[in-house]
Amino acid sequence: MAPALTESTAPESPHLLSQASTTAPKSIFPDGIKTSGQHPPLYSHLQPYTNFPHQITGPTVWRASDYTHNPERWTHVFSASEITEISDAADKFIADKIPLVGITKANFPLPHFSKFLESMRNELLNGKGFILFKGLPVTEWGNRKAAVAYMGLGTYLGYFVSQNGRGHVLGHVKDLGEDSTQIDKVRIYRTNARQFFHADDCDIVGLLCVAKALEGGESDIVSSHHVWNTLQKEHPDVAELLTKPIWYFDRKGETSKGQEDWIKTSVFYMETGENSRVYAKWDPYYIKSLTRFSDAGLIPSLTLEQTLAAQILEDTCLHLSLHMILDIGDIQFLSNAHVLHARTAYKDYPAPAPRRHLMRLWLSTPEDEGGWRLPFHDSKEKKRGGIQVDDTAPIAPEDAE
Repeated sequence: MAPALTESTAPESPHLLSQASTTAPKSIFPDGIKTSGQHPPLYSHLQPYTNFPHQITGPTVWRASDYTHNPERWTHVFSASEITEISDAADKFIADKIPLVGITKANFPLPHFSKFLESMRNELLNGKGFILFKGLPVTEWGNRKAAVAYMGLGTYLGYFVSQNGRGHVLGHVKDLGEDSTQIDKVRIYRTNARQFFHADDCDIVGLLCVAKALEGGESDIVSSHHVWNTLQKEHPDVAELLTKPIWYFDRKGETSKGQEDWIKTSVFYMETGENSRVYAKWDPYYIKSLTRFSDAGLIPSLTLEQTLAAQILEDTCLHLSLHMILDIGDIQFLSNAHVLHARTAYKDYPAPAPRRHLMRLWLSTPEDEGGWRLPFHDSKEKKRGGIQVDDTAPIAPEDAE
């Protein structure tokens, strides 16, 4: 059964920010547009705590109790006709021998299911911010066809942006045996360690389950607007601290020439223009991994107040979160604007059984297509956010590498 969908639309106002060009040669980027990448905010457009709402209302504020016993409100089981339509589009795309990075709505037509995806996209951006699709036959189809179908669905929600310095627009969440304690070098999605509540560097994130773990690897999500309201009631000092642009985020070496190794920003900030909403940008691993720079005196160390605030934020998210389990063939799509997500640690099945494997998409939704108005210079660009190192070309590997 389809989840309830909202008909609300994003507020409109004159655009205040400059736009930097990310046009690029089509010999490298198939559509001539490269991922904008990570940038510091435009500090003059960050608003003081006094401008933030004391309480947020509306469909983006939800409680776990709203959904725990009502899966029909956030779960959509693919029908036989929907699977057929998706399968036919994937088969045609593969037969046409188009590179996976070149997939678009035009070459992955879904004349019927696209209407639901358009409504669901609005629900992601302006409603509760999440959905769980169930029943994509990934085991039957194999990685190649599953990846094509998954990315084809993604074209109806946003533009693919690179997820790392290697240009992956199709990512793979899989334990590759890397040391999760080396947080200044290692991306946690490439380990089996717990991922604390965070938002990715994109507007919408998608996860397709290809193989499950023996134990753990389960998903937790929370409305960051519910978190904000709770902090305002219980820890207003923490809420205020999180609105200040005093937080340094590690870029873990994924930088272009001339860029700094960190970004200084706030955790909660407001959209630009009128009727602005509260946006969250957070990942505790990226603030705790900067000691190599703070020890050298290049940036300040985390204060005791910041360390405590980070822990209170994590504890609040965990207390308010909705727990869900992704089965093989499930697709979870989340908004990064107003939903934070986490993952429990996990243990894989012994070899030769396949390791836990999720395919991941990072999608951009620019302002002129309904995206949030962010205080960043690339807010209006097609492929805002993501991670882009120089002119590294986009690639879509079918498995982790």
